[in-house]
Amino acid sequence: MKRPTQADVARIAGVSRATVSYVLNDTTDQRIPISPETRQRVLDAIAALGYEIDARAQALRSGETKTIGVLVPMYENPFFWQILLGIASEAEANGYSLLLAHNILTPEQQTRSIRELAEQRVDGLILMISFKELSESIMTQVRKSSRPIVELTASESEFDVVRQGYGDGARALMTHLFDLGHKRIGFLFGVTLRSQGKDRLTAYQYSLESAGLGVDDSLIIQCGEQMEDGYRAALGLLSRPDRPTALIAINDLLGIAAIRAAADLGLRVPDDVSIAGFDDITFTRYSVPRLTTVTGSPEQNGRDAVRLLLKRLAEPDRPQEVITADWRLHIRESTGRAP
Repeated sequence: MKRPTQADVARIAGVSRATVSYVLNDTTDQRIPISPETRQRVLDAIAALGYEIDARAQALRSGETKTIGVLVPMYENPFFWQILLGIASEAEANGYSLLLAHNILTPEQQTRSIRELAEQRVDGLILMISFKELSESIMTQVRKSSRPIVELTASESEFDVVRQGYGDGARALMTHLFDLGHKRIGFLFGVTLRSQGKDRLTAYQYSLESAGLGVDDSLIIQCGEQMEDGYRAALGLLSRPDRPTALIAINDLLGIAAIRAAADLGLRVPDDVSIAGFDDITFTRYSVPRLTTVTGSPEQNGRDAVRLLLKRLAEPDRPQEVITADWRLHIRESTGRAP
């Protein structure tokens, strides 16, 4: 059957098509008087015909899609889902829907995903990666699209940004381990690009130097970002005769994998080795032992990203805004006195 149009609604209600449009969009602001009776006739005709607003046509006319594009870097890590929950909640509260693109942190997939988002009809973009990690051609394409962009990143940004730096939190974690007597502290650097997590690695190295311990590069193990990668890296590091007494993982997923590796080697956590991570994903409160971790308020960060984007849509020429995310050190059962 032919889809009902506004002209059909106007004919049934006995009004002009413009009146139907005014009722549907509620854009008169009382400047064009429409009686309650007329409004009701239009609403009755809409119900009788089963008329539905064509969102695509409406978007073409207004230039707005009420859609936000979001680039999610890694579905497997619950930390990004916590950010996404905040984004979704704030977007829905403001009448926006989301268009998601995901990649697993390889440059080729990042480029493909951001190109797909840039080519879609979205009002703005939220990137859970550093814009600078994209290729120059893609950065140029996104800039030319003139869509507002908000980044959730620890890096410097040319756009509005929710800065999720863990540098201060990492230094607090190192101080906690020093206070427990640890001097040989390993670091699981599970990233695809070395620029990712650099704030935590730099803080780790700075803390060792400041404590007069020096940095032993053999205790820094770069691996992939999957749990199996962290498990294998931890096995190798903890199998050494001069193994570290504490181990920091770049995120909680790898920290939980390291706990499993320690158990498989017959090591007790934290009696034989202390283990800690970052992000405070839900699993950390249910692992055995519960994982010491640094958190960064991911849901609030997601909400803040949407608010920055909506501000930019309302005021395109406003100065750049930077929101620095809070952090907190949660000391749990996986860290203890150095053996």
